Formats: sequence, structure tokens, C-alpha cells
Amino acid sequence: QVDLVESGGGSVQAGGSLTLSCAASGFTLGNYNIGWLRQAPGKEREGVSCISSSDDSTYYVDSVKGRFTISRDNSKNTVFLQMNSLKPEDTAVYYCAVEPDCFSGSVLSWGQGTQVTVSG
Repeated sequence: QVDLVESGGGSVQAGGSLTLSCAASGFTLGNYNIGWLRQAPGKEREGVSCISSSDDSTYYVDSVKGRFTISRDNSKNTVFLQMNSLKPEDTAVYYCAVEPDCFSGSVLSWGQGTQVTVSG
């Protein structure tokens, strides 16, 4: 059974940091493009970042460039999203997902999400 489990969300003040984790079971994360997406209330789902399976190239939506960093630890079968300098507009439910191509708009599988709330 393929499963993705996100964790690490929470409530922080603007300017704070959080690190999200995406743990996989049933498959090897390193063999797939893994993306982080987010969805705020009343808004469409948005791709935030992605790390490719081929060479670990990383991609970011413009609004988070310089603040967020995606990485993977194959020994833990986990992908991380380090989020710094958080802004209220980063508030959303964050999901990790298996993507056929980074930022293609398609996902093959995704987790249940973790809430990130930024106040101030």
C-alpha cells in the first residue's frame, strides 16, 4: 500500500520557521518526483516546490523562492520542506505528492496534509 504522511505543521508568528516532513511507505521516495502543494481556504491548490527523481533538481513557486528549501533523505524515505521567514499568506494546508513531472499540475498520490498557520 502506497502511503504519504505529512507532519510538522503548526502555528507560528510571521517571520518564524517550520520544517515539514513527508514520510513514505510502500514505495521508495527517491525514485519519484516529490512535490509540496498547498491549499488555502477559498483558493485553488498551488504547487509550492518539487524535487526531481533524476538529479534532485529543485523547483519553487516564485512566492517562496529564497525562503523555502526542499530536500530529501533517502535513508529515511522522507522529503522535507524547510520554511523560513514565513508570512501570513503562507497559511494553508500543505500536502506532499508524487508528481509525474514537477509542477505539471498532476499528482499521482498525495497525503492527508498538515496545517500551517502564520499570524501577525
